[in-house]
Amino acid sequence: MKYFLTLLVLVLLSLGLKPKEQVSAPKPNIVYILADDMGAGDVSAYNAQARFRTPHLDRLASEGMAFTDAHSGSAVCTPTRYGILTGRYAWRSRLKKGVTWSYDSALIEDKRMTVAHFLKQNGYHTASVGKWHLGLDWAVASDTTQPVDFTKPVQKGPNYYGFDYSFVIPASLDIPPYVYLENGRVTTQPDRQTESKTAFGWWRKGPTGADFRHEEVLDTFIDKSIAYLSQRKSGPFFLYLPLAAPHTPILPTGEWAGKSGLNEYGDFVLMVDHAVGRIQRALVENGLDQNTILIFTADNGCAPYAGTTDMEKKGHFSSNGYRGYKADIYEGGHRVPFVVKWPGKIKPGTRSDQTICLTDLMATCAGILNEELPATAAEDSYDLSPIWLGKTSGKPVREATVHHSVEGAFAIRQGNWKLVLDPGSGGWSYPKPGKETQGLPAVQLYNVEKDPAEKTNLYAQYPQKVTELKALLARYIRAGRSTKGQPQPYVQAATWPGTEWM
Repeated sequence: MKYFLTLLVLVLLSLGLKPKEQVSAPKPNIVYILADDMGAGDVSAYNAQARFRTPHLDRLASEGMAFTDAHSGSAVCTPTRYGILTGRYAWRSRLKKGVTWSYDSALIEDKRMTVAHFLKQNGYHTASVGKWHLGLDWAVASDTTQPVDFTKPVQKGPNYYGFDYSFVIPASLDIPPYVYLENGRVTTQPDRQTESKTAFGWWRKGPTGADFRHEEVLDTFIDKSIAYLSQRKSGPFFLYLPLAAPHTPILPTGEWAGKSGLNEYGDFVLMVDHAVGRIQRALVENGLDQNTILIFTADNGCAPYAGTTDMEKKGHFSSNGYRGYKADIYEGGHRVPFVVKWPGKIKPGTRSDQTICLTDLMATCAGILNEELPATAAEDSYDLSPIWLGKTSGKPVREATVHHSVEGAFAIRQGNWKLVLDPGSGGWSYPKPGKETQGLPAVQLYNVEKDPAEKTNLYAQYPQKVTELKALLARYIRAGRSTKGQPQPYVQAATWPGTEWM
């Protein structure tokens, strides 16, 4: 045997090949599609009672693994996006509540490793196509009639954070300015101010690029992504595709208008489903599908302004039976669809009830590549690849998961127990922060397995569990991380909302 192995090595070397290169599997491509404001109940693979069918997402679930207990890092978009790209809860950044706005500076800290940085270091070509919404360092305008100088490149956009190619809009499709940025430069200068005040298709008034039409943005992102995929002839790639839909403005066009039989939001969800189908087809047509990890998820739950009250009356529940919607600390605010396909690795048609978080992408990439992450990166990221590959024996991968609302309310989930450090929703659902929460208990404790709708507050019956979960959350905050490893700096601002209990 020893003689045979020696002879094999000599033969490989004579052919100019290294043994490791000959036997190692190629690195998988990674495509990460992030819907904007979409509940798990909007995917018919998750919700048999959905008022419409999502065939492309259902097919993805049948070909891969669907997670039934997946959570965004926050109940709103900017902090979730920060967590996806950094593997770190956004409440550790300067953003303690809310989202970044039109001309806010870049949120991701200098020298902080992102998923794009990590994959690029490991031989990947990296691209970001879609909604950025993490702040941009715009050039200051000398002309005071302009909010910024659109003729100059932004200094801290996706390319600064590890992406080789980027084609993005600055923030949500209802937040100005309405321009495309390609590799940090505005594609066409604003030539008008636009706004819309229609019920579902509204957006705020702001400067709009000559090539920008709100109704075309979803298709433009998919067209750009397909063009990118067609160029991937060699070497692994990472495509981060954060859509701006079905977030407002809700703009189903063409054949999608009226297709759901529900409302404009349902129509727009079907348009998103079709967009996912276009990406699936492009992977096949370019011969990329068999070595590509394809992930679909959402940045938070469905937003109330999508017409949720009316949809519920018609029998469609975007939160899939869970309490609350976008912005809330309740499950409907942050429990999201998460489907992953990896041909030959993930068993088709499987489901997992493991609790996972969208901060887990970076550690998962490291696990797939068998690479170590530095102590200063991905502090709240867990490797999901053992779940994907069926190597956990049912043991939880995450010790616990921290949730966060738009107003900065905290919750911590461990096993079936969820402790909310707030008297109300922490968001837009009743009871809202302020007068609506007066007279309510300061904390809420739920067994989410027995009480998924979070109706019965058990804080008085289980005071020890309240104490335990408070202590665990305090440890996570003070350690600067929720994963094992070297503690990271922790600075608590006196005005930091949501930590008054510490």
